[in-house]
Amino acid sequence: MNKRQAGVLLHPTSLPNEEGKPGQLNEQAWRFLDWMETSGLSIWQMLPLGHPHEDRSPYQAVSAFALNPALLPDDWQLLCDEAGFTSYLHNPPHWLEDYVLFMTIRKEHHLASWIDWPHALKTREPEALQAFSEKHQAAVQVLKRQQYVLQKVWRNLKADANRKGIQLFGDMPIFVAFDSADVWANPRQFKLDENLNPTVVTGVPPDYFSETGQRWGNPHYDWEVMRADHFSWWRKRVATALEDFDLVRIDHFRGFEAAWEIDASEETAINGRWVETPGVALLDALHEDFPSMPLIAEDLGIITEGVIALKNRYHLPGMSVLQFGFNGLPDNPHSLDEQVENSVTYTGTHDNDTSLGWYESLDSGAQTWVKEQLAFRVGDKLEALALPKQMPWPLIAAALESVAQRVVVPMQDWLMLGSGHRMNIPGVADGNWMWQFQWEQVPETLERDIRVLVEDSDRLSGE
Repeated sequence: MNKRQAGVLLHPTSLPNEEGKPGQLNEQAWRFLDWMETSGLSIWQMLPLGHPHEDRSPYQAVSAFALNPALLPDDWQLLCDEAGFTSYLHNPPHWLEDYVLFMTIRKEHHLASWIDWPHALKTREPEALQAFSEKHQAAVQVLKRQQYVLQKVWRNLKADANRKGIQLFGDMPIFVAFDSADVWANPRQFKLDENLNPTVVTGVPPDYFSETGQRWGNPHYDWEVMRADHFSWWRKRVATALEDFDLVRIDHFRGFEAAWEIDASEETAINGRWVETPGVALLDALHEDFPSMPLIAEDLGIITEGVIALKNRYHLPGMSVLQFGFNGLPDNPHSLDEQVENSVTYTGTHDNDTSLGWYESLDSGAQTWVKEQLAFRVGDKLEALALPKQMPWPLIAAALESVAQRVVVPMQDWLMLGSGHRMNIPGVADGNWMWQFQWEQVPETLERDIRVLVEDSDRLSGE
């Protein structure tokens, strides 16, 4: 029988810090682990840890491998012991040199995209890269030191989490940003023209939510090139992720079965087409490297039978979001009656409103219906356990009561926060990815309340 677990969704940048500074991998991260352990939570899920662009979105990073330097503690330089750093440089990560050069050149050219760099640097002429590296050796070394310390601190955090019975749960965007070290260093792995511009870009077709679809703009992989070298880039990417995390979510898993390709000249996603991708071959290769396949398939939205078959072929858990489960439609996979064991159930995700904000946005009739549905399932439980009965606790209790093996609740929901505390509003360019909590917001009774509910639903860490 698989162990039932409960966890929390909180990006490390949302950890407490002084005003104006994002959360860091400092004593606050270890305090959060202690809080989780006392609460009986055994999964800490977070967003991608990559180095983001200036909009701070974790889903558009300058590298699919490097960690975000904003997470460094203020005293990070004191953590860089020379013997360890020297050993790190003797056997560096395969991506390190490309990343540090990319970031140094990018800064030198005022954050311009690599496609607009001088030709010799854009096309990676060895002599030009060598000359640039020698001229900017000090800046390059600082970036290498940052990545060394980040890896060291992160691995210590993971080891301490695991000792407390807590798994770290990461997130991997299926596509990478065009303006990234990954595309600059590996242009043949992507569908680019002779001038290194994308020929097609990513997105999703028009649907109920958008009549023009979504044009994300990431370059598409050249899957035939990737297949020819046995998916080496992907295998390295997943290997790196599984060194940092115990579980990894594949965002837009649907793209492993087929992806929506849009001609780069198109301004919207309307005139795209579904193009099959070699998901079976790729996942077979990953299964060779990682037989336990500790991956989670983000399978939200309209999912085809082919995607379901691909997920089931490797017994990968999918996702369910309870906020989507109250539309009254039959066979809604997010409804309380349709939960399945091999899944991760959420009250909401980083893209949703907080559960309290979602509930308050409903009209009075819908609120009454939601309240009645939840009261039928967990009203007596909350009363008997002397737990809060106001939203979002009934939704949280219903999630934990479900058959799903794993349940993850955003920190905002544990703290009963409203819409002003959401992490991201899709389609809105500014003001996202900024949310942080402070310990003053955490009620004194919260650890006890969570532990009581987690234990009652047979999800207590260590049992």
